[in-house]
Amino acid sequence: MQRLGRNLLRLWVIARVLARHNALFLVERVGVAKPVIAAARLFVNEKAPGRPGQRLANALVELGPTAIKFGQALSIRSDLLGEEIAADLSGLQDRLPPFPFEDVREIIESELDRPLEAAFEAFEETPVAAASIAQVHYAVTPPDKTYPEGRKVAVKVLRPGVETAFRRDVGLLIWLAELMEATQPIMKRLKPVETIRTFEISVHMEMDLRFEAAAACEMAENFAGDETFRVPEVDWTRTAQRVMTLERIVGLPIDEIDQLVAAGLDPLEVIRRTSNAFFNMVFRDGFFHADMHPGNLFVEPDGTVVAVDFGIMGRVDSATRRTLGEMLLGFLTRDYRRVSVAHFVAGWIPADQSVEAFTQASRSIAEPILGKPLAEISIARLLGQLFQVTETFNMSTQPQLLMLQKSLLVIEGVGRTVAPTVNMWELAQPLIEKWMAETLGPVGRLRSGMETLATAADRLPKILDHADRAASMISADGLRLHPDTLKAMRPRPNPFRQALPWGLIAILGTLLILS
Repeated sequence: MQRLGRNLLRLWVIARVLARHNALFLVERVGVAKPVIAAARLFVNEKAPGRPGQRLANALVELGPTAIKFGQALSIRSDLLGEEIAADLSGLQDRLPPFPFEDVREIIESELDRPLEAAFEAFEETPVAAASIAQVHYAVTPPDKTYPEGRKVAVKVLRPGVETAFRRDVGLLIWLAELMEATQPIMKRLKPVETIRTFEISVHMEMDLRFEAAAACEMAENFAGDETFRVPEVDWTRTAQRVMTLERIVGLPIDEIDQLVAAGLDPLEVIRRTSNAFFNMVFRDGFFHADMHPGNLFVEPDGTVVAVDFGIMGRVDSATRRTLGEMLLGFLTRDYRRVSVAHFVAGWIPADQSVEAFTQASRSIAEPILGKPLAEISIARLLGQLFQVTETFNMSTQPQLLMLQKSLLVIEGVGRTVAPTVNMWELAQPLIEKWMAETLGPVGRLRSGMETLATAADRLPKILDHADRAASMISADGLRLHPDTLKAMRPRPNPFRQALPWGLIAILGTLLILS
């Protein structure tokens, strides 16, 4: 009862803000807590400016950090909101006013267990960036043997109270998702609860900066020796749950084209390096930066692309990577049956659906996109429209692909900003073809089969050991079954069979009386 009251109160606050921006359609589509939404309708501002998606974005910014993050997550769900609203939400920025330096000092000293002046030789009080989860300050570390003049660093500090606000709001989202699944069975296919849980895990990891630091280290290891892309080094001695310190990057923002050209850098080469790096993240490593917008990408004087902000990361297992590879190859070669079969083999579409019908649907989606000029082709839009037809084929939502689609949208946007006349996938084509040949060709299939056999071989001794122990137990004491198993195996009385004799007697008795 307490949870119900708390969630209804928070929903009322949210509904009032949405009404003020004429954006109640977001909660109206959920179809739950209708009395609350109906009451909020009394406060709708019909004169709120902008398209529905723009009004919704404005309302989410007013509602704060969790709502902003949720809006960014919704921007990839065109299957739920439609293309226009999803596109408007994709531009949702999480820039917020900075919080006071007194809070910054208190958090750093509490987390690092020492005075601010002991941890840093110099510390700029004005932040260089302030977002929904944290803000960033420039600083310099004290001199040491490695850095006699101190090291220039960027210090990320979590917003005060953001964890409490997030727990409150995500609890409401889970409650709404549970109501949706319970009251609208048709929504189960879209996995609202699982989607919110995925969102919860993602943001929870953002709010422990040790996780972000670990992600940066993992990606740095994946790209060790790569001279075209790198990750800033983590200062673990000045990193804790609510504070993270990284080497400061000296470079140009990737979308400052005039500055790149003035510095003697080729924008085409910059985008080639960026697209190759993203492709390697997804298909080689299965671990990708899921927020590679222009504010998180810089280009150093030698042309090396550097990524920052590793709070939102995605993972794709090897089986999903192979399926994505089959799909990508099928689309690029216009072999739509291959695209269809890949979905069925992966189990994303139930076996009782028609391969031929889904092949036709894939063609209807891809041809208008692939028929455009090369510079306008969007793999992310292809995936997004594919998700929109999934209801026809009872395809379950794949949460791991939603984050990938969002990342594709962002990285394609970067490509079009820096090099509008080219397609980033064309620039990465040699890398794509090499990966496909190695992974989907005969050698790759043989390697995959050998890996499967190796995994089975590793498990075989345990299987044999369990079988040997089971055989020894049977030979020593016979086959013993659990009491519940025995109970289940007993013949169950058939009510009809037991009632049949008495029914016959009653009929015979009646006939005798009547005769």
